[in-house]
Amino acid sequence: MHVPAPSPATGLSGLSGRSKRSDGGQDNNIRLPAPAARRPPAGQAPAAVSRRPGALPPVHASLVCVALPALAVSTDQGQLNGRGLEGFYRSGRRMLSRCQVRVAGREPVAVQARMLSADSARFVATVLPSTEGGPDPDVVVERTRHADGTERITLHSAASRPLRLPVEVSLGTDLAELGAVASGRAGPELPASVHDSGMRWSSGKGHCVVTAVPAPKDALASAGLLRWEVQLPPGGSQSVELRVRPDGGGPVRPVGHGASSPLSPARAVGDEPTVGRLLETSTADLRALLLRDPAHPTDVYVAAGAPWRCGLAPAEALMAARMALPLGTRLAVGTLRTLARSQISAPGSRAGMIPGPMRNAGPLLPPGCTGIEATLLFPALLAEAWRWGAPEADVEELLAPAERCLRWLLGAVDSSDFLQDPHPGGPARCETQAHAHRAALLGADLLDAHGRAGAGELREWAGRLRARFRKEFWAADRAGGRPAAARLSDGRLVPYLTGSAAHLLDTGLLGSGALAPGLLDKVQTEQVARLFGGPAMDSGWGLRSMGVKEAAYNPFGHRSGAVRVHETAVAVAGLAAAGYEKEAGSLLRGVLAAAETFGHRLPEMYASEQRAEGGAPLPHPAACRPAAMTAAAGVQLLTVLAGIRPDAPAGTVTLNPVRSAPLGELGLTALRVAGAPFSVRVSRLGLAMVEEAADRLQLGV
Repeated sequence: MHVPAPSPATGLSGLSGRSKRSDGGQDNNIRLPAPAARRPPAGQAPAAVSRRPGALPPVHASLVCVALPALAVSTDQGQLNGRGLEGFYRSGRRMLSRCQVRVAGREPVAVQARMLSADSARFVATVLPSTEGGPDPDVVVERTRHADGTERITLHSAASRPLRLPVEVSLGTDLAELGAVASGRAGPELPASVHDSGMRWSSGKGHCVVTAVPAPKDALASAGLLRWEVQLPPGGSQSVELRVRPDGGGPVRPVGHGASSPLSPARAVGDEPTVGRLLETSTADLRALLLRDPAHPTDVYVAAGAPWRCGLAPAEALMAARMALPLGTRLAVGTLRTLARSQISAPGSRAGMIPGPMRNAGPLLPPGCTGIEATLLFPALLAEAWRWGAPEADVEELLAPAERCLRWLLGAVDSSDFLQDPHPGGPARCETQAHAHRAALLGADLLDAHGRAGAGELREWAGRLRARFRKEFWAADRAGGRPAAARLSDGRLVPYLTGSAAHLLDTGLLGSGALAPGLLDKVQTEQVARLFGGPAMDSGWGLRSMGVKEAAYNPFGHRSGAVRVHETAVAVAGLAAAGYEKEAGSLLRGVLAAAETFGHRLPEMYASEQRAEGGAPLPHPAACRPAAMTAAAGVQLLTVLAGIRPDAPAGTVTLNPVRSAPLGELGLTALRVAGAPFSVRVSRLGLAMVEEAADRLQLGV
């Protein structure tokens, strides 16, 4: 299968672990290096088969353990053979690429592999110690692998006699950057040296030490081999623990673990058995992707996704923080503070922007600038975080950068009142207008509430945009029309039906439980709901990113057909809020069915071939899994059923549940509203009841 060149839009960008951003900061994403210009020396084979520029090795069948800045990538065989992306990584560098276990001279036969948590996996294999017995194995090899660089290898005996078994672990590494590994240009393994109770590797790229407990009986540096003589009584067990660390580095301390986590430990129970697993896994994946701002360690944000985008991607970080607001506002505040420090302050047309990399906008449009989206998402997230209960001191601190974002917006719109991409002749994209309209209305609400000027101008422009959008962005046809994907600078429309129209239904939260007005009128909203509920867009596994009847449709295309989970979540929330519960429920049930096939750890996207009885969605071979927006979408998909609309400054919370109760009874506990635990239950009749809330909160109408 041909996979299109990856793009930052899908979490498959190519930014290097230490590459410079346009604002002069650091970006910890992965950039695939350009092809090498020279061949390896005569007689020396290349370390790996290089790939075409932009191509990525498949990871859809990999088990990815994440506790950033560390991760471990494995196949379902358990052995790390140094192929593809296999290995332990720390801060974008592969610390260990090969870890092969042999027992009694034989390689164990893999029988099971599964994730235990976001940061650990368990592999089980069996061994026949001799050829004298029957076909039944009498030794089980269990390997528990952790993202932090720890692996525990345990031998369990089922034999009726004592066993004395030689156990060998062969180790190797190239200390290559992830981008080089992904492009197939990692280089050969480095020579090892015996170090303490293990091995050490060193080069100009870095250093790595593997220590073993207990210490091995023998260590052979030339082969990177550690050897033990293990004695197992009948029914007995014995373990060896390997610890992979940068030379002088300690264990990883994940940001999201323990009392320091900015995310509440929310739980879900209900008639639909998958809801608990989905919320638990989504929250765990968000925690695994958390990073601290190195210069301001109290501020945390989520990386875009693993394994390709383990650094800050501004638009994705803001979107994920917004969808995760039911888990608390600390993630939103940390993300906003971090991005405020990158805001462009120099005079000029970009003053006030939150910079971001260019990203692919699909087969129909030139690359779009995430700097636009991040700049528009910043004030909207601040406004909604304030409603959810962000501390007033934090909101006051962030008002100034939000005002600068809004001033940039008003200065960037042209005479048409549309917001175009910033490059010459750039189109006005549908979703950009939705983000801009939401930013203007929520920003105006925030400014008014804090006695700041400028709200009137924002509302006036938003009103003009609504009027023009409804007339000039609507592609008429005999079936009732559809919102265009974009409007070109000469006024022509790109009339394709895409999932990005879901953002038109996401109007944003104002005070007293009210939602902001949208860009579509009532008739147009009904038409979008009809289109999203039809087979052209509803794949049975979620919302397609492009209608199946469009000429550019590709079931694997990240913006031309594939199901993008966060986009489906936006559509579900918007449809439910607009009263189109049948269509919302169908998309929701489709994503939940897909989640079961992916072990409740949804990838950022998957193929959108129509669902058939007994089938399963096809994975996209290069999709991030876990991905921040997808994990946050899991939170939004469930909490939207309760219709929680807080107004913490006013001391109220309004419930607008989905009356059709598409998942039956649902209970959500340990959410956070106004800085306190919040629990709510939705009955099978679609009635919502608050079970726990802050004392000062009153139920709004």
